[in-house]
Amino acid sequence: MRRIKILLGVSTLAWVGLVIRLFYWQVGSFQKLFLEARNQHLEKEEISSPRGTIFSSDNFPLVLSKRVYSLFIQPNQIDNPQEVYKKINQILPQDQKSFFEVVSNKKINWYPLAKGISPTVKESLENQKIPGIGFEPQWSRFYPEASMAANLLGFVGGDENGNEKGYFGLEGFYDRELKGISGWRFWERDLFGRPIIIGQEWGRQSKAGRDLYLYLDRSVQFLVENELKEGIKKYGAISGSVVVMDPLFGGILAMASFPSFDPANFAKEDKSNFPNPVVSFNFEPGSVFKPIVMAMAIDLGLVNPSTVCDSCSGPVMVGEHLIKTWNEKYYPNSTMTEIIQHSDNVGMVFVGRKVGIKNFVNYWEKFGFGKKTGIDLEGESASFIREKNSWKEIDLATASFGQGIAVTPIQLTRAIAAFANGGKLITPKVVKKIKDGEKEIWLNNGEEKQIIRPITAKVITQMMVNAVEKGEAKWAKPKGHKIAGKTGTAQIPVAGHYDEEKTIASFVGFAPANDPKFVMLVTLREPKTSPWGSETAAPLWFEIAKGIFQIWGIPPS
Repeated sequence: MRRIKILLGVSTLAWVGLVIRLFYWQVGSFQKLFLEARNQHLEKEEISSPRGTIFSSDNFPLVLSKRVYSLFIQPNQIDNPQEVYKKINQILPQDQKSFFEVVSNKKINWYPLAKGISPTVKESLENQKIPGIGFEPQWSRFYPEASMAANLLGFVGGDENGNEKGYFGLEGFYDRELKGISGWRFWERDLFGRPIIIGQEWGRQSKAGRDLYLYLDRSVQFLVENELKEGIKKYGAISGSVVVMDPLFGGILAMASFPSFDPANFAKEDKSNFPNPVVSFNFEPGSVFKPIVMAMAIDLGLVNPSTVCDSCSGPVMVGEHLIKTWNEKYYPNSTMTEIIQHSDNVGMVFVGRKVGIKNFVNYWEKFGFGKKTGIDLEGESASFIREKNSWKEIDLATASFGQGIAVTPIQLTRAIAAFANGGKLITPKVVKKIKDGEKEIWLNNGEEKQIIRPITAKVITQMMVNAVEKGEAKWAKPKGHKIAGKTGTAQIPVAGHYDEEKTIASFVGFAPANDPKFVMLVTLREPKTSPWGSETAAPLWFEIAKGIFQIWGIPPS
């Protein structure tokens, strides 16, 4: 009787265990087992989508996506490796040792052999009827104008997971808009992995990325890049940059920096050339900053163009420091107009003292310095200025002629644009509109503030016109055209002091002065032929301006 009870107990436990196990399989693990079973007879294919195209203002594609292929081999399907190698190698050269190491390993089902193969090469390989090879479609970035505007455009690489990602410039800033949505396709397969003709198939279509339409003028961009390359070579500079902007709306018409890089082969390029100096490089502006300080004083009603400097007859002491002019020439009783014309450091100390530290810092912020401009390019940096309570008299004195402060080229360009547009601070913009299929999204938003009185902008414009007509760079000015501009030469700070030989030469201005169509900044780092902006950056600026006048059909005033 006891044995029967034990047997019944064991049987009961076995049945309970079986029921629990069945419950676990059919209910608890249903989802997991269902997915595993489904995956055994389903095949999934991801359908990649093309990245959006980037167009210049004349609707010409600067960057677009083209169809390419990756080549893979399946070693377990290759019976004659020598023959396969010979056929592939004559069309697409391969490393022999690596090839045979892979092919000899029959445990490898799939191995990528090459990427970025053109349709022509793919067709040639297919015509060879090579067993054990296959192709996967991909998209690759193509640059019809080669490396034109590389710093502006950026490039496309892979992230940590190997997924496509935009870096720097527009590719980085608008990565989400440019990136398309991948599709996928599921289908049923048999025991041997072959598609079942009457089996189910479903999926999702891929969607192409959005297209960008720029303000960039392709002809002006081409001109700027050629002239900048020639200028760097002619003046022996180690680098340089140019930015051309619409002073009324903030559209970037051209932007170039050298040395640059080839976005199609970025992996082989010097990574230090990837950031765009126009938006990421801080420098001490020097004399190109003087019109801005003069505008502060005029806007506050502290001086007017005919106000006389009563301390311009010689060097001036500021605390323990002696401030001199750049050429050690002095002009007693100079007017404010003449101070800008002569680029007089002593005269600007006079103006700076009139403005004062508090007003200087307030206007610094009004002109947009100390923060990003909001331009739609990845990698923009903000400039720096010391706290108000840490300023000393010498700090105000040097800042009045553009030393001891730092700005980015794009910040300086939009600040000078305020004199061309009646005193407004505008947001620089590269992209005019985004197109998603038939839908167009116009990007007209951005900051626009009245930062100085219109009369102040007009007065400073006249001062800058006078500086071009009578200043050190008047010899290079295009005849018949009215241009408002200012030269700059700033020493480069090195290890706590200024290098007396190395400078950043610059020229900033706009034209035509009475009806501005563009504002442009040219900077050259460490020119060897001459350290002065009037002898390097200014003639380069005027040469580019001549070309713009011709391209746009702007007649002499």
